[in-house]
Amino acid sequence: MALKRSRQREMIKSFLMGRKDHPTADVIYSNLKQQDPNLSLGTVYRNLTLLSDMGEILRLRVGDGVDHFDADTSEHYHFVCTECGSVIDLDMDSIDSIMETAGERFDGRIRGHITYFYGTCPACTRVATKS
Repeated sequence: MALKRSRQREMIKSFLMGRKDHPTADVIYSNLKQQDPNLSLGTVYRNLTLLSDMGEILRLRVGDGVDHFDADTSEHYHFVCTECGSVIDLDMDSIDSIMETAGERFDGRIRGHITYFYGTCPACTRVATKS
């Protein structure tokens, strides 16, 4: 069954493709509500779930209690600032060798991993050093 085209879904995906900050559903909604006053928060949540279930966007669960969304579905890693909560793409080589290390003392089959790095982002580090 083919999925019917949706103007709201296209608007959400387009918004995410222009971002690097991994916004939450609330941030997406508040930004897009300005373009489409009839847009509901429920519509945003439903479309984000559908897009992530279809593999067109990533749903990031970084431990802060809210989902963040990323239009970049390529294999890459994220950094989460424990000060301001920002989620940032990391420019780094693959660490897939970690799966081999993890499997050395594990009798099952490891098929993938999700890795988040935590610490202080550059902006928060600059603020802390000025204080």
